Amino acid sequence: MIREIVKIDEDLCDGCGLCVPNCHEGALQIIDGKARLISELMCDGLGACIGHCPQGAITIEKREAEAYDEVKTMEFMVTQGKNTVFAHLKHLQDHNETGYLKQALEFIKANREAMPFSIEEVHELLHGKNQKSTQKTASSGCPGSAPASFSAAGFTMAQPKEDMASELTHWPVQLHLINPEASYFHGADLLIAADCTAFAYGDFHRKFVAGRKMVIACPKLDQGKNIYIGKFVRLINEAKVNTITVAIMEVPCCGGLISMIQTALSHAERNVPVKVVVISTRGQILSEEWIPMARAV
Repeated sequence: MIREIVKIDEDLCDGCGLCVPNCHEGALQIIDGKARLISELMCDGLGACIGHCPQGAITIEKREAEAYDEVKTMEFMVTQGKNTVFAHLKHLQDHNETGYLKQALEFIKANREAMPFSIEEVHELLHGKNQKSTQKTASSGCPGSAPASFSAAGFTMAQPKEDMASELTHWPVQLHLINPEASYFHGADLLIAADCTAFAYGDFHRKFVAGRKMVIACPKLDQGKNIYIGKFVRLINEAKVNTITVAIMEVPCCGGLISMIQTALSHAERNVPVKVVVISTRGQILSEEWIPMARAV
């Protein structure tokens, strides 16, 4: 059957192993120094591992593959303990995979005596009665795709709305399209923004774009991340950017952007100060700090 499944670029993979614990289904292993997909049956194709690959070696493709098997996946994960099973259940819930979640719960009920947890704990996990525990477990899945609804924090209909001037001073901004040799990057303060940040933070232009040259990227969905790393290196070495501000969302997959910048700095000929700003899905700045990212010597 044709379905979405992970693809690993062996030329990019350095065998770091960060993807393995983030594949709760147990479909990935490090073999002969490379990440390998060891079971198509247990790859759900939802990509929780993607944002944890610092080399951008993992993507999702559509191809002929064995059908995903929830029962076989659950049989494996029970051997890995409660936390792994609970991360998987939240992973399915966050992606609205109700069919697979139903199969997983039926498996748990049918084998309740062998489970390293109680049915009541599962109920609390999925229905929010133990919210603190639920949030901690969900963070190891893929909350970046979890649906949520909340009130806007900005203007109400009763308030006047005036057009806000754009602070953008160049084009293009998508990282695949920009030329690191463009004159406007020379000596500039660089803003590297994850795609969703401009939509989440209401005052994005005034707060982040003003006074900076911006490039945008999605560390989870974009392909050719090795090209991104190469452009970061050129912006550091050739354009000699002055500072780098990285704006990312709070979701785990956005961490892939930090990993790419770290990799670029390890190959660069000069150091650049890096500030990381983390924005919540409700449009609040959760943290804003300069972090050490020294290049390799």
